[in-house]
Amino acid sequence: MKNPVLAILAIVLGLLVMVFPLGGLVAASLLTGFVVLMIAIWLLIVGASQMEISKTSGILNVILGIIVLIVGIGLIFSPALFAFLTGFLLYLVGIFMIAAGVIALLSRSEYKNATWAGILGIVLGLLYIILGTLAFDPIYLGILIGAWLIINGVLSLLE
Repeated sequence: MKNPVLAILAIVLGLLVMVFPLGGLVAASLLTGFVVLMIAIWLLIVGASQMEISKTSGILNVILGIIVLIVGIGLIFSPALFAFLTGFLLYLVGIFMIAAGVIALLSRSEYKNATWAGILGIVLGLLYIILGTLAFDPIYLGILIGAWLIINGVLSLLE
């Protein structure tokens, strides 16, 4: 983000979200829900158009479109679902990072920097799990979103 106006806007928006974390979470949930809804509509259209070429592919796309449509509507009307999915994904990424860190530590005799990569993977994995635990609470997730916006804006100003 080379534009300083966008960086300042991100900082201001981040401060607003930190002051009103539930409002920020609702906005993030709505935006995500509408994007997911557009993907669902696209999948349904693609699935319907593929029915003539390949019934299996068309049916699978329609089924996936219906599932994504349900998730999109859920995200629009339930910020708690957004918090749950965010927390779940952070947990999942944390577990994968810890596993990758352990694998790097086990293979450290073969690679020069594997020890540091392994330690970093485990530490970051634990951090992701902690953030995932916080993200299950909608207020903390709103605060995390605000903090991310502020950090992103400050780092963009320093570029």
